[in-house]
Amino acid sequence: MELQIRNVSKTYPGGIHALKDVSLTIPAGMYGLLGPNGAGKSTLMRILATLQDADAGSICFGELDVLLHKGALRQTLGYLPQDFGLYPGSSAEDLLDHFALLKGISERKARKEVVQALLQQTNLWHVRRQKLGGYSGGMRQRFGIAVALIGNPTLLIVDEPTAGLDPAERVRFLNLLSEVGESSVVILSTHIVDDVSELCSRMAIIDRGEILLEAEPLSAMKEVEGRIWRRVIDTRSRASVTREHDVISTKLLAGRTLVRVYSDTQPGPGFEAAEPNLEDVYFRTMSGRREGGEASL
Repeated sequence: MELQIRNVSKTYPGGIHALKDVSLTIPAGMYGLLGPNGAGKSTLMRILATLQDADAGSICFGELDVLLHKGALRQTLGYLPQDFGLYPGSSAEDLLDHFALLKGISERKARKEVVQALLQQTNLWHVRRQKLGGYSGGMRQRFGIAVALIGNPTLLIVDEPTAGLDPAERVRFLNLLSEVGESSVVILSTHIVDDVSELCSRMAIIDRGEILLEAEPLSAMKEVEGRIWRRVIDTRSRASVTREHDVISTKLLAGRTLVRVYSDTQPGPGFEAAEPNLEDVYFRTMSGRREGGEASL
């Protein structure tokens, strides 16, 4: 099963071009949509989830025309939006049972089996009777994915799922998504580069409604291999280094500044070759679109 997005555009009132002629081919497995806040990621996710209409373009999931047959897609869709509401006075077990009923699982025994399996899969079984209002951020996200997984969707869309999670909860959540991605098309929309680097076999970088790059993360990193250099500098040197070199990112390191530079050859004294990572690919791709030069981490 493959998701084909062709020439999709969306303009909001006031002339805001959220999406500009977006075309992507998304295969089975984990697919990362990477971009800064306001890049158009959430707009695209809402259109794919049939919650919003595109102004132009086409979307097909296998043989299904998504824009013409929204109801049919919803039968096989799971969606975890960036912000979703919960009933704080309900338990996970009760609310998940309610959502399973809404999804069409009317037989009580079958519904109970589905709810139990999802609570165990998302590691919420031990807190199944606890009120959702007492859940941590990570537990809420795992409950959200449990809801999204009702009915074994073949297309799962998750929008900024790890934002605000502590490191341990982030790892648990990413492991869960990885398991789901073995049998479904899973689209991970995020501004966190590490999420895509750790999970996704293919990705796209989007900014201001336009796709800037679509590639395999490993291949994209290989493309810049031998062209990434690093050097630790003091604050006074930063302006001159930025002026003289193609600085793609800076990071504070023990009170000093670590710069990463893109160059086909050794850029100068003090620079050493650096192993490329996906942040280098991302910042290099975005470098021509930022105001004020390099990115700071």
